[in-house]
Amino acid sequence: TCMHEFVLSGDKQKAKGVSKMARVLISMPEGFLGQIDKLAENENRTRSELIREALRVYMNKTNVKFDKQAVKNASILEALLG
Repeated sequence: TCMHEFVLSGDKQKAKGVSKMARVLISMPEGFLGQIDKLAENENRTRSELIREALRVYMNKTNVKFDKQAVKNASILEALLG
């Protein structure tokens, strides 16, 4: 399959307290990139905005998962220490 490389570039303006955006080069299959572009167009967003949001959501879900596990582990430890 063909892979397409592109650079995620940040907006020139400050975004929610972020003063500088880094540029990242990633590779992905062209078909997947096409799906991303269609979704971004449907939502009137840039490709970069869409991918940043997807990563924020993923990171938030991961943090929530770890937080739930931490609470569970604390409960177990508390029960053991009684």
